[in-house]
Amino acid sequence: MSWIKSIWSELIGLFIEDGSFAIAIFFWLCGCWLVLPHLDLPSVLPPAILFAGLVVILAESALRLARAASSKNQ
Repeated sequence: MSWIKSIWSELIGLFIEDGSFAIAIFFWLCGCWLVLPHLDLPSVLPPAILFAGLVVILAESALRLARAASSKNQ
């Protein structure tokens, strides 16, 4: 049974390298999908809010991986 778990983790690893990054994106998309349509915002703001959140998630992930790589090299 351990070989099935190994194959499954390798298969998931092909598509998702950083699990916390993927989970953060998933929750941000779900939150925007649930909340933004109910707010009375100008039509330009919901896409901008979605984009800004994704940029913040990407930047946080890149900084976290850079810190991990620099501490690994020292």
